[in-house]
Amino acid sequence: MTAHLPILIVVLPLAGAALVALAGLRFARIARGLSLGILAAATAGSAAALMQAIRGGPLQYFLGGWAPPWGIEYVVDPLAGGIATLVAAFGLAAGVYAGPFVRNLRPRDAGVFHAVYLLLVAGLLGITLTGDLFNLYVFLEISSLAAYGLLALGGGRSVLASFRYLLLGTAAGSLYLLGVGCLYAVTGTLNMADVAARLPGQFSSPAVTMAIVLIVVGLALKMALFPLHGWLPDVYTYAPAPVTAFVAGVMTKVSAYALLRVLFFVVGLGGVTPDILRVLGWMGAAAALAGSVMALAQTDVRRILAYSSVGQMGYIVLGFAIGTPLALTGALLHVLNHAVMKSCLFLSAGTVLYRTGASQLQGYQGIARRMPLSLAAFAIAAASIVGLPPTGGFFSKWYLLTAAFDAGRWPFAVVLVVSSLLSAVYMFRVIERAYLGSAPEPAPGTSPPGEAPAGMLAPMVTLAAAVLLLGVFNDQVVSNVIAFALPPAAGR
Repeated sequence: MTAHLPILIVVLPLAGAALVALAGLRFARIARGLSLGILAAATAGSAAALMQAIRGGPLQYFLGGWAPPWGIEYVVDPLAGGIATLVAAFGLAAGVYAGPFVRNLRPRDAGVFHAVYLLLVAGLLGITLTGDLFNLYVFLEISSLAAYGLLALGGGRSVLASFRYLLLGTAAGSLYLLGVGCLYAVTGTLNMADVAARLPGQFSSPAVTMAIVLIVVGLALKMALFPLHGWLPDVYTYAPAPVTAFVAGVMTKVSAYALLRVLFFVVGLGGVTPDILRVLGWMGAAAALAGSVMALAQTDVRRILAYSSVGQMGYIVLGFAIGTPLALTGALLHVLNHAVMKSCLFLSAGTVLYRTGASQLQGYQGIARRMPLSLAAFAIAAASIVGLPPTGGFFSKWYLLTAAFDAGRWPFAVVLVVSSLLSAVYMFRVIERAYLGSAPEPAPGTSPPGEAPAGMLAPMVTLAAAVLLLGVFNDQVVSNVIAFALPPAAGR
């Protein structure tokens, strides 16, 4: 079965979506059980493929038995395996957390929710594992279409936010597809490894330059890199908490993975790539500062977290732009850390909204005394966003800061420090209210809100623990996983 893992990881949730939709027509609980079982199997398969890729080299699967460049290839190398494990595991965590939300839906709607959710996970896994540039576009559209539907489930303003995301997401996908078309016109192939082998002699072609620029702009729009972030704040603010936690945790990270894959593994550092990395570096610096400043101006906790995501994506892009092995190590470690801590924060904010209906800062007054576990998880993840030891966020920022100093990129180092200080201000605003504020007295005849249900607490507490474990064991994560995932072009 090991030889078939690359395709099974994608096919399980893709085919399972149809089965879950049918089961959900009458049996909502069975549909939910099937969905969680499929996500658990995908997580186990991704982890097994990752370990195999680290120990024995990449796993390859030729779809239909057609070898590349004619057929579509799926590849699990340490980088793809790590991101796939992240996607599947977070899909499972958010799926468990979604229990109370799904129970409020009609049985048929619950089945549709689980089916579309599986399509979202399958699309992201397909982006991660495919070795074909056009197949990546197909999965990009599958994940995007599923995300539009799920994000609109919040009703009201979430529908408008999702429609705006649809328009910008369609533009991003079109730019990426046009870029792939230009590459195909020059190289005559869509297989990533084959394109990488044929490009070095074609860098002088204007079509290649145009292709790389179009692909980078499309993926930058998908990952909400400032100033292309316009779709993100409203989407993260008004969508249902389980969907937001998953999308904020991994969806933009998968787009960042695709950008890294194209620039460092497919194109390499020839042609226009160094110029693009310079531009991306300044965009990342602007994102880190602008996201933090805009977060300071917000009073809705979900919106604070949304703009925080804009800033944190800037850190990842800064690591890509510096391009040294140490910088890329910090960027990949921050992909993992940010996925964990931002998902934890959105899950915590979702539990407060679920119990109290509050999302504004004033609604968090004294809430920690009534929901101690939820706010403890929030505080731990917030400390990681700021970069306080021993949380995981401290170590990924330390790698990035050290890499900036070593490379002589002093402006980037200053940006990292200033952005972290701003993060401390906007995060501690929430924590101060929650822990030091006075909770209002409940209305006569009502009881104060209590802690969230166990099904919502379990994934949130697990992620909070992961924030600390990623800090304590960061050296093992770097040396045993990330070190194997670095691109061969790093530092050249």
